Amino acid sequence: MTRATNTSIRNIAIIAHVDHGKTTLVDALFRQCGSLSNLSQMMQQERVMDNLDLERERGITIAAKNCSVEYQGIKINIIDTPGHADFGGEVERALTMADGAILLVDAAEGPLPQTRFVLEKALQAGLTMMVIINKIDRRDARPEEVLDEIYGLFIDLGAHDAQIDFPVYYAIGRDGIVRRSLEGTETDLSALFAGIIEHVPPPQYDTEEPFQMLVCNIGYSDYTGRLAIGRVFHGTVRKNDRLVCMTKGGAIVPLTVTTLQVYDGTRIINVDQAVPGEIVVLAGANDVTIGDTICHAERPKALPRVRVDEPTVAMQFMGNSSPLAGREGAWVQTRRIFERLQKEALFNVAIEVDTVCQGDRFSVKGRGEFQLAVIIETMRREGYELCVGRPQILFHQEEGIQKEPIEHLVIDCEECYTGVITEKLALRKGRMVNMRPFGTGRVRLEFSIPTRGLIGYRSEFLTDTKGNGIMSAFVEGYEPHRGPIVSRTTGSLVADRAGSAVPYALFNLEPRGRLFVVPGDPVYEGMVIGEHTRDNDLNVNPTKEKKLTNMRAAGRDENVILTPVLSLTLEQAIEFIKDDELVEVTPKSIRLRKMHLDPFERKTRARSA
Repeated sequence: MTRATNTSIRNIAIIAHVDHGKTTLVDALFRQCGSLSNLSQMMQQERVMDNLDLERERGITIAAKNCSVEYQGIKINIIDTPGHADFGGEVERALTMADGAILLVDAAEGPLPQTRFVLEKALQAGLTMMVIINKIDRRDARPEEVLDEIYGLFIDLGAHDAQIDFPVYYAIGRDGIVRRSLEGTETDLSALFAGIIEHVPPPQYDTEEPFQMLVCNIGYSDYTGRLAIGRVFHGTVRKNDRLVCMTKGGAIVPLTVTTLQVYDGTRIINVDQAVPGEIVVLAGANDVTIGDTICHAERPKALPRVRVDEPTVAMQFMGNSSPLAGREGAWVQTRRIFERLQKEALFNVAIEVDTVCQGDRFSVKGRGEFQLAVIIETMRREGYELCVGRPQILFHQEEGIQKEPIEHLVIDCEECYTGVITEKLALRKGRMVNMRPFGTGRVRLEFSIPTRGLIGYRSEFLTDTKGNGIMSAFVEGYEPHRGPIVSRTTGSLVADRAGSAVPYALFNLEPRGRLFVVPGDPVYEGMVIGEHTRDNDLNVNPTKEKKLTNMRAAGRDENVILTPVLSLTLEQAIEFIKDDELVEVTPKSIRLRKMHLDPFERKTRARSA
């Protein structure tokens, strides 16, 4: 074995908790390297890497993406990763392409649950670490304390001495400033570029090994078909080379490199060859999947596959079977939905789709209900109509003991809300493990709570804290089942006939509970139109009109004023439904319905249960 290094390349991932400034920092890297000069005016905006519609709307990174900048003749490949634990599969596959990682931490909030999650993955991958404490210009910034917390986090995660001996930088990412110390006077990112070149090791490779590339992502081009995106670990690849793809099942599939590309800024450009350590985009492998190895046919040798954590949540998917099916979307058949989800599983290594449909439905497994909600939202924008059930937790059986996923929950809120939060989480089998002051009048609470205890709690939490609380969590392991949890104590108002909602009927139903429909909305038998104030379901008639009489009214008693209705978002609808209810999702509407529309069938099943 003869080891060598490619000193002209650095591969680095940027990892952080949600909203700690990863993508904003990448924007600054582009601007100061001139990488945005060749982009169109449309791309010269904030958060260039967040190019998906959902990412821009929600202000978070959902998919890991690659880009590159050049500094003093050295190409720096940058991998921008998500900060939400539900998209942890994106982090795990992206880190396989990097030799180092920049951990970005907010100078006020400090390390949070997703900070711990992404850092743990980086340490397990053996990456060289750099730490940037961002947003030091905040009025509530506490960089010295945050640095101590970061050291404690590294120690808790079992980092070795070389990883703990990380360089520390201080940044104002929005202004494109990184300093070597808090007292520094730097006004640009030169210190960060120099630190990357100095501390991140260049890619190493074996000169005696043939070409080997690990596929870490999949793309698609209308001109060249499926694209394999990954890192070249050994050897050199050229356009028109005849290679093979080693699949998960051990099959060897021949392929020809029809197009070879590398990253230049946010673009990809054609090249004739790629050297070890480079991140390439290769066309010609039509059957490739994430984790496959592309290599020479003479000496086929597979690299270790991309490993991801197991799913913790499953949801039932099915075609839209309501009386309103097909009115707003283009695709309603279960087969079409199944094919679309199988395609999603090719790009997203963290989800699993059952290969066998259970009648008219099938199960999709993922890291959390938020990840699955993003997939559903993407599908509805593509014209799909579907129904989804309540998220179900995936339990483990170990030595005859049923174990469930347990999450570490961190809450930042005002002190006056501590009592109601503790009371609500105790009902959901949560246990407080830490409590400490966090700024003036605020407190940070840490809980150990089952994953199923958090389903449906987020909206309740925002109501209890009047929108001033912040919560985040990550799965920390499995523990024995903690017992039953009462998820929802209210029933549903269920329409007993089809028609259109009428103001007179809705006005008389308002004392019964909170409504989800407005006058003119179409309803059908079995559709959930509101939340009942009591614990039972109530069949109601939202289409009832006032009978006409020949009596004249002296006042305005004919006019009804309804309470404004706040439409449910997709996440709120998924959290609200019970086990016998579904969310009907179309490109234009989100409705709630009973799994069985016929009231007599619901009664029969309830008795048998």
